[in-house]
Amino acid sequence: MLGFKVALVTGFLCIFCVLVLLFHDFLQPVTILSAIPLASGGAFFALLIGNIELGVPAMIGLITLMGIVTKNSILLVDYAIVNTRERGVPIHEALIDACHKRARPIVMTTVAMIAGMLPIAFGLGEDSSFRQPMATAVIGGLITSTALCLLVVPVVFVYVARFEAWVGRLGKRGRLSPPAPAAGRVQPGE
Repeated sequence: MLGFKVALVTGFLCIFCVLVLLFHDFLQPVTILSAIPLASGGAFFALLIGNIELGVPAMIGLITLMGIVTKNSILLVDYAIVNTRERGVPIHEALIDACHKRARPIVMTTVAMIAGMLPIAFGLGEDSSFRQPMATAVIGGLITSTALCLLVVPVVFVYVARFEAWVGRLGKRGRLSPPAPAAGRVQPGE
């Protein structure tokens, strides 16, 4: 179990580092990673419904799920960031547009992954008892994360943007502004 915890934390930190490098920001990766708990809850619920114990295959499914869910969040957040930073679209409009235009690829990825995992989850094929917990965890996590990703991630995005703006305002207050020129005095270069 300790090895799984180390693998989970290492995977989480690696994803975070790559996202920081990708977005040149320390807070937006938090928005993207906010979908991982949504997926984990669905995975555990699916294992509970299927009466499947949490073993090594299920844990492998959870680590796989982290990557898929992160990709879905990146699709959504990246589109919103491009709209707000480069095109100057207000945050709420950018998020609505991102959810509208990125919902289809997110749902298509989820449906394709679930369709590929269903035979394994139903126990079809050779040695399915080993792979069935992995497929069940992935399917459960994908269902909940996809359903909630389009609702929760935009909300977290708004809160992170507000926090960044607040920190930016605090930073401006803390800086010393240059003294105002005295009236009637000619400044150099005039």
